[in-house]
Amino acid sequence: MSTVPAETPTGKMPVLMAVCLAALALPLGFAGGAVATPAIGGDLGGGPAALTWITNAFMLTFGSSLMAAGALADQFGRKRLFMMGIVAFASLSLALSLAPSILVLDLLRAGQGFAAAAALAGGTAALAQEFEGQARTWAFSLLGTTFGIGLAFGPLLAGVLIAAFGWRAIFLSGTIIGLLALLLTVGRLRESRDPDAVGLDRAGALIFTAMLGLFTYGVIEAPELGWTHPIVMTSLVGSAVMLAAFILVEARSDRPMLDLSLFRYPRFVGVQVLPVATCYCYVVLLVLLPLRFIGVAGLGEVDAGLLLVALSAPMLVVPLAASYLVRWLPAGILSAAGLLTAAIGVFWLGRVDPASGGIDVILPMLVIGIGTGLPWGLMDGLSVSVVPKERAGMATGIFSTTRVAGEGIALAIVNAVLAALAKAQLAATAPQHGQDVSQAAQRLAIGDVRGASSILPTLTVSEIHESYAVAFRHLSMMLVTITVLSALVILVLLGRRASQVENADEEDFPDRQPARRAEV
Repeated sequence: MSTVPAETPTGKMPVLMAVCLAALALPLGFAGGAVATPAIGGDLGGGPAALTWITNAFMLTFGSSLMAAGALADQFGRKRLFMMGIVAFASLSLALSLAPSILVLDLLRAGQGFAAAAALAGGTAALAQEFEGQARTWAFSLLGTTFGIGLAFGPLLAGVLIAAFGWRAIFLSGTIIGLLALLLTVGRLRESRDPDAVGLDRAGALIFTAMLGLFTYGVIEAPELGWTHPIVMTSLVGSAVMLAAFILVEARSDRPMLDLSLFRYPRFVGVQVLPVATCYCYVVLLVLLPLRFIGVAGLGEVDAGLLLVALSAPMLVVPLAASYLVRWLPAGILSAAGLLTAAIGVFWLGRVDPASGGIDVILPMLVIGIGTGLPWGLMDGLSVSVVPKERAGMATGIFSTTRVAGEGIALAIVNAVLAALAKAQLAATAPQHGQDVSQAAQRLAIGDVRGASSILPTLTVSEIHESYAVAFRHLSMMLVTITVLSALVILVLLGRRASQVENADEEDFPDRQPARRAEV
């Protein structure tokens, strides 16, 4: 990590520590929820869909409200929103540690996502006001590193907490972190707001949240109810209607939540593909693999957390290396190369026996982590470098929303596909069981081998393991295909440096004055 710049005011360090603590709590809550899912299911019960919502409810509300939270921070005050978000996050974490049922836990996780969006949006906006110049760059670099540490070691810490104190300790740790951040903030963080803020696009925010909610609900419930069930079809059609309404509202709004005109920039479109690609080659594995290691391989939570370090630890090093390599190679080429490397790792992992551990899974996970680290370290900078400088704020908001909302959508889709593939394999093995196969497949998709065995007692454990192995192998091919196609799109749209395409952009938009860009 770089040394502290000389101009960094020492009085601001507690503020930086508070925002970093908030950033640490977010990946811990995300990864910890995935590691804790088997233990939560064993304690509170609940069907596969209800257990899937433990992670998806948080991601859905977090992703859908992040951009709106940024607008509220500018209008009503960054400090106010940050502190409100931290208080709400800590309070909801405490309530989660006391949740009496899976339904209450899922609802609280949804509320926690809203609180996390407020804390992150308010905290990062406030941080930008507290630091200047090189000190600001260093502060945000430390913030990103802290997030990476939480992502890399969150599963391991979650495993240790579960083994020592039970799954409720994971959420209680969020309360402790939130209180520490609050103590560091009180009396030190200045209030700031944007005097020119035009307020929140309420219609856009509500429609966007409804669109994501309907789509996620439909996809999660489909494996249990069936894709042709009226509830599922109504949810998916409703999501499509909300999407059309969102585009119409944003195109006519004087202060849109999402400026659709930015999508006229081909390089901007290419940047939005980057987080989509990393969702399918990396983020979904942060949820799938703990379930696989604990439920299928039979590992304990601590051992599962240790294995996952191989997947996430490269994120502490590779993004920094990418920031140096971009001096000699275009960011698009580096990102595409990284995604192709990650695709190789996913292909490799799909051919490893799910019951295996140790070096058999560590090596492909390292390849995935190293490959994903290249675009991961460049995405945030690219999000503002491919549009005129005066529109960088909106570009950042769109990118962040695409990133987080895309993660929630990807998780829902991948879980549904894995359940469908598991159902196909179980049906071929036990065709006489009918509806029981569907229920067993849902259990198997979340790594619940025991639950699947109890539903299909005529099948041996080895047959159920083999069904999961084949389903995961086929799923890995879908993930590889999405990743490779994304790499090709990125290579086409981002394969040249910004300076090489600036003239082409000006030809596309002759009414626009040349705008300065930050080179990446």
